[in-house]
Amino acid sequence: MKKNQLIFGLVVLVALVALVVWGHDRIHFDFGVFRSQLAQANWGLIAVSTGCIYLAYGFRSARWARLLKHSKHVGPFSLLGTQVIGFTGVALIGRVADPVRPYLVAKKTGLPLSSQLAVYVVERLFDAGAMALIFSCAMLSVPYAEIMKATSHSHLVTALGDHSPALAAFAARYGGLVLTLLGALFLVAVSLAGATVASFAEHSFGLFSKKLGAAAGEKIRAFHAGLDTMRTFGEFSVVATLSIVMWLFIAAAYFAGCRAFSASPELAAVTPSKCVLLMVASGGASIFQLPILGWFTQIGIVAAAITGIFGANAEAATACATVLLLTTFLGIVPVGLIWAQLDHISLRKVTVESEHAEEAIAATESASDPALKE
Repeated sequence: MKKNQLIFGLVVLVALVALVVWGHDRIHFDFGVFRSQLAQANWGLIAVSTGCIYLAYGFRSARWARLLKHSKHVGPFSLLGTQVIGFTGVALIGRVADPVRPYLVAKKTGLPLSSQLAVYVVERLFDAGAMALIFSCAMLSVPYAEIMKATSHSHLVTALGDHSPALAAFAARYGGLVLTLLGALFLVAVSLAGATVASFAEHSFGLFSKKLGAAAGEKIRAFHAGLDTMRTFGEFSVVATLSIVMWLFIAAAYFAGCRAFSASPELAAVTPSKCVLLMVASGGASIFQLPILGWFTQIGIVAAAITGIFGANAEAATACATVLLLTTFLGIVPVGLIWAQLDHISLRKVTVESEHAEEAIAATESASDPALKE
């Protein structure tokens, strides 16, 4: 783990301890009700939630295999272990383990790590696009007031709401989709004329900093190499379909997980559209995932979102957030640890190796481009 991440984790820990001490006598939380909510939960639905997440990992494997079509033919589920072990690393070690998946794929297939890092970027863009599409479709049936409540953390949406409610509603409903469409246009431009786009970026950013311009151009060229995985509209459609279906399964996991808490009227009556709002909030909470400590911050953020979106009490919201963390995020850990043991993989060792390999690639790119040395 990098030193700055350790420092950040300690700062967050101190802040959490201070918050607990401050709220001990100010915030009422009945642990008896919390335990009752867990005891009365429908564990059959919780099992369904876990199953949906497991299926989503299968789609992740199939999607990555599809993105390797023009580099190396692999079976759709032959990379399942790399996905399961990689996400287990993120759950236990934190976001520093993100490069583990492309690193393991590179080792398994014999392909260059740089190419798999490019595939990783493409994969993440498809994740963002699929989520934006699902979110925008789901928001069609959610009242404006509830959308504004759910997006109240966004200063931009709040400011727009004060001056133009209609524009704020459009931004809240379709902002992600608009950004995704712009991103898709950028993908098309890079795919069709990567060298031209890279040169334009170098010139534009170079007006402010030659180093920044050279770095932007180099990233776009690497990204162009990653987009070589899709050469026809049909191939693009297959990857997009896999991404959308995968995220629908993840949304179904959130829906089943919330509905499992039938003792809470608010959660028992939750709608799929509102669950999509919760899924977005949970995804935002996991972006800066810290080892172990991040689990508790994620529970707190998701519980607050459940209270704000569904109106559930603190005990039911916390119980639901805890179970959602276990099913959607930590549920893969036992399988990942067993798989890593069978493949003789040390999560901590492979995390360090992947981090060093990524840094070595960046150093090589910097050394090969004189502009990056300035």
